[in-house]
Order: sequence, then C-alpha cells, then structure tokens
Amino acid sequence: MNHNQLSNQAIGSKEIVYSVSNMLIGLGILTLPNTIARNTHFSDGWMSIMLGGMIALGFAWAIGTLASRFPGKNYHAMATIIMNRKAAHVVTLLISLYLLLFVSYQVRGVSTITRLYLFDNTPEEIIGLVYLLVLIYAVAGPSIALLRLNLIFFPIVVSIMLLIVFLNLGSLNVHYLLPVFKTDWRKIVITSKDTVFSYLGLEIMLFYNIYVVRKSKLLGSIFRGVLIPILIYFIIFVFVIGVFGPMVVSNTLYPLAELAKEVEVPGGIFERFEFFFFVIWLMTLFSTNAMAFDVALLALESVFPKYRRFSMILVMAPILFILGLLPSTLRELNVFAEWISYMGIGFAWVLPALLLLVAKVRGVKGDG
Repeated sequence: MNHNQLSNQAIGSKEIVYSVSNMLIGLGILTLPNTIARNTHFSDGWMSIMLGGMIALGFAWAIGTLASRFPGKNYHAMATIIMNRKAAHVVTLLISLYLLLFVSYQVRGVSTITRLYLFDNTPEEIIGLVYLLVLIYAVAGPSIALLRLNLIFFPIVVSIMLLIVFLNLGSLNVHYLLPVFKTDWRKIVITSKDTVFSYLGLEIMLFYNIYVVRKSKLLGSIFRGVLIPILIYFIIFVFVIGVFGPMVVSNTLYPLAELAKEVEVPGGIFERFEFFFFVIWLMTLFSTNAMAFDVALLALESVFPKYRRFSMILVMAPILFILGLLPSTLRELNVFAEWISYMGIGFAWVLPALLLLVAKVRGVKGDG
C-alpha cells in the first residue's frame, strides 16, 4: 500500500474527536433536560450531568487505553489476544447486538419526533422506513467515509446549538436557576444514571481503532470527544431551565426543541427556526446511527468473515425495522431505550474495561 492509499484509510485526532462527540449527541440532547428536571430541583441537574460525565471519562480512559495497547486491532482481535477466539466471538456478538438494538430504537425515535415537528401527516412507519433505507445506503459503503462525514456535520450542528443559546440570551431569567444545592445528593447520584446513558457511543473506537495511525493521540482525542458533549449538555440544560423554569422543563418532553421555537431571528429570515434546527439535527442523528450500524456490521464481519456485508444488511434491516415498531406507547419506547442503555453499559463499557484489566494482569500487549 503506497503513502496516498495509507493516508486515505487513516484518521487523525480531528476525526476521532468529531466522531466520538457526534455519537454522544443524539436523541439525548432533546430528552435529557426533561429527565433531569423531573428528578432535581431548580438548576441542580448540572451536577448530575458532570457526575455522569466523570463516569463516562473513566470508561473513556479504559476504552482508549485498551485500543492504544493494541494498535491497528479491532475489538475482536484484541479479545482474541487477551482471551481466546471463542470468548472473543461472544463479547463481539454482545456489543453487536447492543448496537443493532440501539439503531432500531434510534430509527423509531427519529420517526416519532420527525412526525411530531416536521411531517405531522406522514405515518411514523413510512418515515422510519425511508430513514432506514438512507442508513442502509450509508453503511453499504466504506467505513472511512462515515468518519470523514463528521468533519462536515459536527461543526454545523454545534454552531446551530450555540446560535440557539445566543439568540435566547435575552429570555434568560437567572431567578429560575436559583437557589442552588437544594437537591438531595442521593437524587443527584440516581439522576446521573440517565446522563451516563447519554454518553454511550464512545465504544465505536474499539472498532475504528484499525484506522488510527498515531496511537499516542488516541486517548487524548477520545477524552476531548467526550468533554465537548459534556459541555454542550451543561449549557443546554442551564439555558432551558433559565428560559422556561424548572417546572415547565420537567413537563416538556423535548425542551431543546421548544427552545428552538422561541428563537426570533432579526429581520424575519426564519419564521420557524425550529424547522431549520431539526433539519440540521437530523444530520447529526444520521451520522450517529450510520456509525452505530457500521460498527455493528464490523463486529459481525469479524466473527463471520465469510459473509458479505450487504447480505448481513439485508438480513438485519427488516429485523431492526420490526423491533423499532414493537413499542406501542411512549412509555414502552422509554423502557426499550433504558434496557438498551443497560446493555450498552455492560457490553460496550464494562466488558472492555475488564478486558483491559485482564490484559494488564497478564501483561498482554499488541504489536505496537
């Protein structure tokens, strides 16, 4: 492979930071303020965001250290070296199962919210099917293209979110944020569970590690990729509380969407700014879900190398679509999401951390 081919198949720090950040900013940015406000008082929820972020950073260290220990290897290869091939099959299939269920939930979530705010006369099933077909088209191509796509999408999404905050500065009421430290510390800890769920996604680097050429930069890049969403979640939460008040936020399902509705652009350039926001936000979700689907397929390919990727897609896509339709109410959908999140913590965070521990105890390293 010549130098140009190697460069085309390699990712640097920027791609890692943007990809990890994009994975962490998904549906959670819409629903998290409501979840936190229902369990905390005034603006105390920021402590849960920070506590959850610290836990995520701890697992980011474990995942980054494991990947750096085995440069150029994917998760299956790491597990094979640390344990054996059969055990590697099991842990890889578990993380693939979690990611496929994650995609299924995301497709359903996107179709529900899109119908609510954009296409109110279109059935959710049609929206979900079209969205899934777009995802299939994306993952049918090379993985490196999805990683490079984040270089375009992520700065745009962050800019729009910051613009929403800036244009709502005049509506910020500091009195809604006070008093502070009124929530029992046990509630803060319990609520941090929901914030931890929002930070799931950094595990993609266990598989995209094959594209990383400078392992010394990997851990720091993953850290920065987690820190950016922590900061964004903090800013968004403080602003929705400051604009609407804790009582309104606790009774509003998607506070950030309502915050976008409050935006009034000078000159009347955008009469419905939330429409513009949702279009940009869907770009983020597309990138997030495409990477999750892609990593799930990479995991399956490492266990079943004889099967073609497109054949796997054709088998998995109908199953994902049907699973996403099974929850009939919003409550059932939330329970579905919660169980998927628990699977993510166990299969995508705890198991890799245990593998790192075993590798350190046994003194096992890759070839780097």
